[in-house]
Order: sequence, then C-alpha cells, then structure tokens
Amino acid sequence: MSDVLLVETADGVRTLTLNRPEARNALSSELQRVLAEALWAADEDEEVAVVVLTGTDPAFCAGLDLRELGSTAGNLRGAGDDARSSPWGALWKGTKPVVGAVNGPAVTGGLELALSCDFLVASERATFADTHARVGLSPGGGMSVLLPQAVGLRKAREMSLTGNYLSAREALSFGLVNHVVAHEELLPTARRIAADVAGNDQRAVRHLKALYDRGWKVTGAEAVELELEHFRNWSFEPAEIERRRAGIVERGRSQTG
Repeated sequence: MSDVLLVETADGVRTLTLNRPEARNALSSELQRVLAEALWAADEDEEVAVVVLTGTDPAFCAGLDLRELGSTAGNLRGAGDDARSSPWGALWKGTKPVVGAVNGPAVTGGLELALSCDFLVASERATFADTHARVGLSPGGGMSVLLPQAVGLRKAREMSLTGNYLSAREALSFGLVNHVVAHEELLPTARRIAADVAGNDQRAVRHLKALYDRGWKVTGAEAVELELEHFRNWSFEPAEIERRRAGIVERGRSQTG
C-alpha cells in the first residue's frame, strides 16, 4: 500500500487514513487510485465489517490537488467514472458501512468524500465548504444531491454559491454531521460507533445499508415499495434470534439506563 494512505485493522474495523498532510490530504491521482483500491479491498475482505475514513492532521481532505489539476488535470475524476478507480464510486457502490471521522477541513471533493460516508463524526476542529465556484469547477462527486439532503436545499445553495465555510458546531446544527467531539476523542468515538455496527448481524447491516443506498435515489413511494418487497422476501432463523436475544436486551439496558 502506498504511503499516501495508512491502513489499520482491528476487531473487524478497518481505518483508512488519508496521508498527504503537507498537501492537506488533497486528492492526487495516486491518492484517488489507492483509496478506491483500499475501499474495495475492505469491501471484499470477510474479516472487515466497517470502515472508518479519516485524514492525517491538520485536514480531512482539501479536495482535488490544485497543483496537479492546474497542470495535467489527471486527477479530475468523478463518481460516475470507473468505480474501481474512483473513491466516490467505491463509497457509493460498496456494501459495507463507512464512518467518516472528520478531523479538520473537508473541502469540495473532500466534502463529497465525507458526504458519501454513511454517517459522520467531526472533531471540534472540522470545517466544511464547497468551493467549486471559487475554483471554477463543476462537481462530480454528488455535491448537488448529497449536500441538500444533508443540510437542506437553501443552505446547500448558500454553501455552494458563496464557498463559505461551516464550523463543526454549525454542521451539527444543520444535520451534516452526527456528532462533534473533542479532537483527541475523534478516532476513539468513530471506532466505538463502528464497533457497535460490527457487533450487529452483518447480513442485516448490509441489507439495511443497501435499502438506504437505493431508497434515496427513488421517490418516497418507490422506496416504501422497495422496503416491503425486501421484507416479504427476507428469511431468518428463529434460533439465531433467540441466541442473540440476551445480548440485545443487555445492550439496550446499558444505553437507556
């Protein structure tokens, strides 16, 4: 694995860390390729249940590497390109949950990476911006769809048309992130949530993820029909539910007091 991406696996959770700190983890052609390969490798590894995606401080991801973009533009890739080499495509088409641990600025293509995760934990140092209009580019990683879903249409328009930043707390208030934590607690919190996911029935987890991934692309009525179709065809073993019952009850009590 290239040193532009760090890979660590423990207890079914694989952590992928963008590692170009001198460039604020900007997306070069190499980093895009290596990240896509790593996401697919995690998706195909039976020992991995959940992925945590983060960056080496001080940034999560500054978007496309503008030095490369301004010379060869070889890193100008969108989610609609070959999903085997596009990190956005890999995030969209993968079957395993990805928890984004946003440790610093997530900008433009970096914001699209974050938005493509299943949910987000943010450090108090995190900031979020869409600067396509400032740079003079059109988005290709789902910005015009995923950002309005996260923060609402009017706020998404403001963010994209101004290029202004949201703080972590503002991102939480608009629903862009699920949690904001102290910087030193970011990875422990993200990994703890990932472990909660990994501790569930993995067939059901991937099935639910697939329902959500397909449901947001169709109308509400079509999404309900899709869910009902899967419900009717779902098979399970009563004995397996009974085996898990005590753990389910105990976990619920521990979280509700």
